[in-house]
Amino acid sequence: MRLMRVGAPGAERPVVLDSTDGGEDRAFGLTRLTQNIDGAFLAEDGIARVREALTSGALPEENIEGQRIGAPIARPPSVVCVGMNYAAHAAESGAAPPAQPVVFFKHPNTVVGPFDDVLVPRGAVKVDWEVELGVVIGRRARYLESPDEALSHVAGYVLSNDVSERDFQLDPTVSGGQWSKGKCCETFNPLGPWLVPADEVADPQALGLRSFVNGAARQDSTTADMLFGVAALVHHLSQFMVLEPGDLLNTGTPQGVALSGRFPYLSVDDVMEIEIDGLGRQRQVLAKA
Repeated sequence: MRLMRVGAPGAERPVVLDSTDGGEDRAFGLTRLTQNIDGAFLAEDGIARVREALTSGALPEENIEGQRIGAPIARPPSVVCVGMNYAAHAAESGAAPPAQPVVFFKHPNTVVGPFDDVLVPRGAVKVDWEVELGVVIGRRARYLESPDEALSHVAGYVLSNDVSERDFQLDPTVSGGQWSKGKCCETFNPLGPWLVPADEVADPQALGLRSFVNGAARQDSTTADMLFGVAALVHHLSQFMVLEPGDLLNTGTPQGVALSGRFPYLSVDDVMEIEIDGLGRQRQVLAKA
């Protein structure tokens, strides 16, 4: 079962994809249950209600072929991100592996659909790609006692592209010493194509993730290489902030980005593609802002 939102920007409607025994995907509308896939829906056992309605045959089948795919969750209340969470990526960035999670934020309006254009900001010269496992919070997480509690607060997992502009992020004459300017440009967080419920992902620390630019391989790693796994991150963050249903947590990217110096940065008309096992594949074209 995979939850999606389809339709024009700002007018997406919720659907669920289900696979037949023969492997064919069928889409079913969810507007009888909810008008959106958001924090309120997730907090009110929305995923369980969808599963029950799907099993009972209570949902109308829809044809979504050719329709735009939006982000699988509506604009999240917060987008919390973890930097340098793979040792090899920290090394290619010129930093030692952090002893504690490095946390930063993206503006919620950076979130766009998985096939929408990504806009190259004015004055940008170092736009970079970052394939990441996205974690969607389903239950309020506040001062969790241990990482053992953490995964029960996760609604599901998504494919996320933490697009960055490295000069805006790291040049102190531009950044002011923090990362937000290089992370919050419009369209800088393509998300989806779907949300997979947490109980249908056997192990979030055993997922392959890859990226490509203009068809050439860039990143190829596994979430097993995270310095801080999903459970540890949710527990840790809950000691410093309250995670709310619908919040998005980006968990870091592996080695193989342009910041390494091994590849050129992105420019207008380049094509990014990213994928994670079981969470689908994205494709974006770089366009002028």
